Amino acid sequence: MPLKLRRWRRVEYERLVERSFFQPDERLELLDGLLVVREPQGSLHAAVVTLVREALQRAFGRGYTTRDHSPVALDDVSEPEPDITIVRGKPLDYRHGHPSTALLIVEVADTSVARDRHKSGLYARAGVQDYWIVNLVDDLLEIYRQPGAAPTAKYGAKYRSVRLLRRGATVAPLAAPRARLRVTDLLPPEE
Repeated sequence: MPLKLRRWRRVEYERLVERSFFQPDERLELLDGLLVVREPQGSLHAAVVTLVREALQRAFGRGYTTRDHSPVALDDVSEPEPDITIVRGKPLDYRHGHPSTALLIVEVADTSVARDRHKSGLYARAGVQDYWIVNLVDDLLEIYRQPGAAPTAKYGAKYRSVRLLRRGATVAPLAAPRARLRVTDLLPPEE
């Protein structure tokens, strides 16, 4: 007999969070109706998240907020907590609800490369135009763009453009086209 799963809606999940149903140290995110335990962060992961956040803050400047490890209300069944999210406005603009879209979402991946690639379908389904994975395993930056419907894809959507950029390359966020970021500056120093 196939395993039956109970899928959660985002509003149900948020009510549980507001009522302190989960333990304070539980690292959960809602992905397509399923509660998924997020992996703990190692020191390298945390350091690179800070490195990338600072680079993106400089690139976007005033009028944008850089959120780290904060929920994004993608749709009725998904509320991931990406490592970095760039949104328009000020931090308190989101005091009554999580943002439902983002200009750029970035995941830093060491042990979570497969999961972060898997989540790309959720971001594509929500119409996020610019999704990056700072891939620490392969020492490169993965750029996902041009989301669109894909009926055979896991979440019914995927990115039509996927670029792998190595050290020495530069990239500009779609929402900040004048900013030029060096991939080398988003990765830890080579040893």
